[in-house]
Amino acid sequence: MGRSMSKRQERVREEVLARGEVEFSGLAASLGVSEMTIRRDIDALEAEGVVRKVIGGAIALGKIAEPSFEARSHLDAGSKLHIAEAVVKQLSMHETVILDSGSTALAVARAVRGRSLSLTIVTPSLLVAVELAGEPNTNVLVTGGAVRPGELSLIGAEAVESLERFNCDTYVMGVAGVHEQRGYTDYHREESAVKRAAISASDRLIVAVDQSKIGRAYLSTVAPLSRAYAIVSDADPDSPVLTAASHAGVQIIIAEPFSDLVAGPDA
Repeated sequence: MGRSMSKRQERVREEVLARGEVEFSGLAASLGVSEMTIRRDIDALEAEGVVRKVIGGAIALGKIAEPSFEARSHLDAGSKLHIAEAVVKQLSMHETVILDSGSTALAVARAVRGRSLSLTIVTPSLLVAVELAGEPNTNVLVTGGAVRPGELSLIGAEAVESLERFNCDTYVMGVAGVHEQRGYTDYHREESAVKRAAISASDRLIVAVDQSKIGRAYLSTVAPLSRAYAIVSDADPDSPVLTAASHAGVQIIIAEPFSDLVAGPDA
C-alpha cells in the first residue's frame, strides 16, 4: 500500500521547505505516486500559504521557512554521512575544532567517534556535546546561551560572547544555503550571529553542505563565499556556485560514497 494522505503531504511539505523548490515529476517519482496526486498535495499546501505553484513545480514562500531538525536529519541522510566522513579526513590530531549545530554537524560528530583524534571540541550544540561527551581523550566545551527548542542549539549574546574568548584551529559550519553572490546564508538571525562569531574565532572555515543547499540564499547572511578554506559537499563540482568558490580560492572537496574527489583553485 502507498503512503497515507497525511504522511505523503508531510513528506511533500518537508521536501519543498528543505529544498526551496520542487518539481512535480521528481516528487512523483520519489514517492511512487502520479503527478496529479502531487499537484493535489501542492494545492493543499498552497492553500495553507506554505508554497506557491510555478510552472512544473512549486517554491517555498519566503526565506524563513526552516524545516524542523527532525525533518532535516532524515533528508539526504546518506549524503550527510559521506560528507561527514570527508570532513573528518580534513582534521588533524589534537586540533581545537568548533563544531556547529544542525543535522550535518551532528553527522560529523558521529564520524569523529572512534578516530582517536584527541580533539578539543567547542560547540553551541547540546546534541553534538552529548554525542562526543564519552569519546576518549576528547575535551568537549559547550558555549553559553539560550537553548533553541527543537535544534537544541545555544544562541544569543552569551553564545556569541563565549565564542569570542576562544582561539580555535578549525570551524566546521553547516548552513541553509550557499549562493554564488549571497555567499553563506541561514534562516535564523541569532544562529547566524553565532556562526559569524565562530568564524572569527577560527583559523580556517570548513563548510559542510549537501547538494540541496547549493544555489540557495536565505534570510540572514553569514559570510561571503571566499571566506571558507574549503567546502565539503556531494554537489556537482562544475556547478556555478562551486566553480565560483573555487575561483575565489576555496578548496572544493566532493564527498562520494567510496572515494573523495578533491579539486581546488590549483587543480
